[in-house]
Amino acid sequence: MNNSEVIKKLPFALLAEQALLGSILIDPESMSQVSDTVRSSDFYISEHRAIYSAMLHLGGSSHDIDLVTLLDMLEKEKVYDREGAESYLRTLTDCVPTALNIKDYARIVIEKSLMRQLIEACSQISERAFSEQENVNEVLEYASGKISDIAMGRDTRNFAELSEVLARVYKNLAELQQNPAAFQGINTGYGDLDRLMAGIGKTDFVLIGARPGMGKTSFAMNIAVNVALETKQKVAIFSLEMSDEQLATRILSSHAMVDSYSLRTGNLTPSDWEKLAGAVDKLMGARILIDDTSNITVSAMKAKLRREGDIAMVVIDYLGLMNGEKHKDNRVLEVADITRGLKLMAKDLGVPVLCCSQLSRGSADRTDKRPVLTDLRDSGSIEQDADSVIFIYRDEYYKKPADGDAAATETPVAEIIVAKNRHGSTGTVKMNWLGKYTTFYALDSARSDEDAPPER
Repeated sequence: MNNSEVIKKLPFALLAEQALLGSILIDPESMSQVSDTVRSSDFYISEHRAIYSAMLHLGGSSHDIDLVTLLDMLEKEKVYDREGAESYLRTLTDCVPTALNIKDYARIVIEKSLMRQLIEACSQISERAFSEQENVNEVLEYASGKISDIAMGRDTRNFAELSEVLARVYKNLAELQQNPAAFQGINTGYGDLDRLMAGIGKTDFVLIGARPGMGKTSFAMNIAVNVALETKQKVAIFSLEMSDEQLATRILSSHAMVDSYSLRTGNLTPSDWEKLAGAVDKLMGARILIDDTSNITVSAMKAKLRREGDIAMVVIDYLGLMNGEKHKDNRVLEVADITRGLKLMAKDLGVPVLCCSQLSRGSADRTDKRPVLTDLRDSGSIEQDADSVIFIYRDEYYKKPADGDAAATETPVAEIIVAKNRHGSTGTVKMNWLGKYTTFYALDSARSDEDAPPER
């Protein structure tokens, strides 16, 4: 028999599907063991999908799952007539003696579902390759994304049943009541800012905007280190402006509270060396990844991030140096493509993306020089695509203190302005800014320059 004579059938396990549904019917409590992992779309038989969806609906609305309630719902949904439904449901309960093995049945159902998803994904990848309407990098990115999404359980081939989504929401609400901090998103390490924003969501695209020299890179790096140390997960930094060594030097200066100029020149005191040793020891435990590739595209970023996995946050410095997938004569359109891609990357990978961006010169010509959303450079799409927009403003940046002015010796105060926040409040948080250490810290934790690093 040659290959052309082999009849290819989509993989599925009829007995496992029946046993899974039968287990829930004879022991409704067992559904809690599989509801988080098994979706209606994992069933191959359409009637089985409808039965499982009805079970999820009943369980999510706190109704008992039994023959009577399930029959009523299936009849309303016109999946079966009453006589046919009752007969088949009794068959399901007869095919399995106990619900003890429900997790094994679920594993088989999921594995067959993944096989079918892979088959369809390969078919779609082949179609795009054969069409030759895209360049090879776009097809590779699509193929990598499809396979990765299936492996990570995020295949979006099918619609999500509202009953399934509501069940997850209901469960999250119950867990949130028990542990309010668990679902607040990732903390930046700055308490006042986290309370204002309610943390950063796992799929958020956050833009940090400021005029040159305001400290946007330093602020982003401060957050990156805070997150890496707190979560013990990887934080990926794409540095398009500075080399990896320059960025590492800046992070070291900030964490050790050693003058960045002294680090660049090597003019270090014994006290500096002591601070550096302590900071290096602590930072060695931070899983920070630095990529200093110039002119990188969103698709190249996604490919690298997918290979790594276990990413808590992505930081990009900065937007103005990124390239679009396709060169456009109009930079506004190119930036629009980039910001849309960054938002989709955050959503697809399930990690927050922080991106630095320079602001236009418009604020410099105003009496009140605090930035506003219209100052975002190159494209209005930045404001549209970003879940949150944070501006950094320092009043002293625009002032030249006279000789002997007492204000010149005071620690500058920076305003962290949350101008847009899709999930929380907007407002302003004030912090101290120590430029020579490239670090921001909370006003209520101010200390002498010679002290240990202040709490953020």
